Parts: sequence; C-alpha cells; structure tokens
Amino acid sequence: MTPRTGLILDFGGVLTTSVAACALGFDRRAGLPEGTFLKAITKDPVGVALYADLERGAITQAEWNEGTAALLGVDGADLLARVLEDLHPEPTMIAAARAARAAGITVGILSNSLGAGPYDPYDGYDLTANYDAVLLSDVHKLRKPEPEIYAIMLDLMKLPPRACVFVDDTPRNLPPAEALGITTILATTPAATIAHLESRLNISLPGAA
Repeated sequence: MTPRTGLILDFGGVLTTSVAACALGFDRRAGLPEGTFLKAITKDPVGVALYADLERGAITQAEWNEGTAALLGVDGADLLARVLEDLHPEPTMIAAARAARAAGITVGILSNSLGAGPYDPYDGYDLTANYDAVLLSDVHKLRKPEPEIYAIMLDLMKLPPRACVFVDDTPRNLPPAEALGITTILATTPAATIAHLESRLNISLPGAA
C-alpha cells in the first residue's frame, strides 16, 4: 500500500467558514428570499454559466458582479464582496493543515477561483507561504470537477494519486479525484473532517472529534 504523504485541500468551505451560510446571510441583508443567491448560481442556466466562467477565468469578477446582479435584481457594485461578507478563516482546519505539514505531509490548495479583484477572497491567507502547492482554477482556465485540473494538481504536488488525500465540501468535486486513485473526504464539520484526515494520513492532528 502506498503511504499517504500528500494532502490536497479545497479553500472555500474547508479552510474558511461555510460559503452556503455566507450566501444565506447575503440574502437576508439584500432583502431576498432565503436561498435566492445559491439558486441563481446553481439552478438558473445564465447564473450557472456566469459562475463557471468566473471560476475558469473566462470573465472578470467585475463582469460576474454585473451579470449576476442583473439576475438577482440588486446593485452590482462589489457584489462578490457583499456575498462573502461573512466568510472567515476556519482556524481549526488551518491549524490541522499546519500540523500535517509539520509532520512531513505535502499540503496543497486546489481552489475554484473567484478572481482576485476587486475583491480577493484569498487575501490574508498567504497561501504560497503556508502551503507547498497552490492551484487556482482561473490560472489554468479549468475548474473542478473537470478531470484535467486534478492531474495538474498532482503534478504540482509531485506525488502519485494514491499518495494523496483530497478534501472538498462539494460532493461533485470528489468523483474525478477518486477516478485517479486519490482518497477523498467530504468536508463537513472541522472536527469530523480532521478525524477522517487522521485516519487516512495515519497522523495525529489538533481539533479531531
């Protein structure tokens, strides 16, 4: 059995607090029915296409703000920043990732990007200093769950698939990784996720359930 020496982490919803909870908070602040924003980016064909284009870097964040605001019937100024106003670092997961790296695990970030401006969701996380490999989807014009992005991530990790564990909070992002032989974990609560990591990586981590 290949030892698992690599950990690939999603960003939003894994190293941060819940993105879905942020979206609900935005709905309330904007006076929209609960679930409006998530429905717009996951169910409305125009909204789905706009979000996919943003993640692939095919449109700018400003273009996404304008197009999505039109669907929602709200002001487009700094829309993404307003949606993610309640998004904060998840300290327990960040500490676990730091501990895994200190234990000799190669730790990387695989994130569907939302653009770097005018709002930068990665600001303050210092990803390049704190992780061994960082892949932001817009740089490669791909997005999860497109299979090619996982192969690129493995190249950056310099590890074979069976040596890696991938954590993501979106179920549809896991099967392409599994197809390559990567062990996957669906992120739920930080404590439960860390407990799964301890089992898969065979190391002790702070914050486990």
